[in-house]
Amino acid sequence: MLKAVGTKILVGTLMFSLLLTGCAKKEEAKTPEGQQGAIAGSVQIKGSDTMVNLVQAWAEDFMDKNPDASVAVTGGGSGTGIAALINGTTDIAMASREIKEKEVSDAKAKGIDVKETVVALDGIAVVVNKDNPVDKLTLAQIKDIYTGKINNWKEVGGPDLKIVVLSRESNSGTYAFFKEHVLNNENFRPDALLLPSTSAEVKEIQGNKGAIAYMGLGYVNETVKAVKVAKDASDAGLAPNLETVKSGEYPISRKLYLYSAGEPKGVGKAFIDYALSSDGQKTVEEMGFIPLK
Repeated sequence: MLKAVGTKILVGTLMFSLLLTGCAKKEEAKTPEGQQGAIAGSVQIKGSDTMVNLVQAWAEDFMDKNPDASVAVTGGGSGTGIAALINGTTDIAMASREIKEKEVSDAKAKGIDVKETVVALDGIAVVVNKDNPVDKLTLAQIKDIYTGKINNWKEVGGPDLKIVVLSRESNSGTYAFFKEHVLNNENFRPDALLLPSTSAEVKEIQGNKGAIAYMGLGYVNETVKAVKVAKDASDAGLAPNLETVKSGEYPISRKLYLYSAGEPKGVGKAFIDYALSSDGQKTVEEMGFIPLK
């Protein structure tokens, strides 16, 4: 009888030991922040060219953490991404401007309740050639340049040189935001050179001393010059950077969005959760944008 009791105690002790070992293993198997565990499946993301490099960086890290997940990212502009979401040809739309009322109505007409998630902040930089001595422009001067009232750099303290105005195409969220918040919904000058991507703007600026462009902060590099933007002539102006955009002091700031058809689920939800995690927000800063946290 004592031998049987001893055997039961030994078995019980062994089972308890195995249980503790299992708990320890589970603790060791904790996934990094932003990783949801065993994620499998695919998700399509389309839209903003401003955001495409950032979202691609998120996608690569997310797939490294989740080998059974697949994330495909393509640009085309915010409007294109939102249209694809409404038409059911993408799972998530990335947009550098807020969804329009008509787009919300079009989605509802198809039974889609669009869910909005803010994932980062951005400042729109006004950029010129590095050799251009102009280092500050007021909001009024920028508007007058883009609507055709100012045509020569000498009118804003620069050299006697024709201004070459660059812009994104109309399906760009940056175009829409700039038109609304800087041009006060006035039309762009008819001779503005519309380019398909921000990278094309940077390349044009590099080789054209008279050019001016606007772009997301993440695309500004040492090959071009971002001017200070002033609210009026008496203002010293501010350069776009992490501090001035996050504080709201920089005059041309905006939010960056991911839109889904209803509450995100599966891989889509896991991806958005990752974008909002500390790892995802660290990538935001590394890519030249402004993290939420």
